[in-house]
Amino acid sequence: MSADGCRTRRVEITLHRPWFALWAGIRPTLVVGGRGQPAQWGRGTWQFPSDQTVVIGVYVFNRMWRFGQAEVALAPADPPELVYRAPALPFVAGRIGPPRSR
Repeated sequence: MSADGCRTRRVEITLHRPWFALWAGIRPTLVVGGRGQPAQWGRGTWQFPSDQTVVIGVYVFNRMWRFGQAEVALAPADPPELVYRAPALPFVAGRIGPPRSR
């Protein structure tokens, strides 16, 4: 339970950049509830309310324009793990969703 008394859950989000891209030195931004949060490439954990559907978006911003936008609605019954894959080209959309089964 958080400090304000509502129940929360932790969601692990892995942010992947392509091994070859026509852009470099740019970090992703995670958007939750319309509010952007700077993030880093790799695995991170975020805390969300456990009884609400949360819309999570990710994009890459290079100080001139944003690209690689992707968005998903995470319902309370969904697994607490997402993977975002950034595009190799700076004018293509990214992908976000549950991890692929191996």
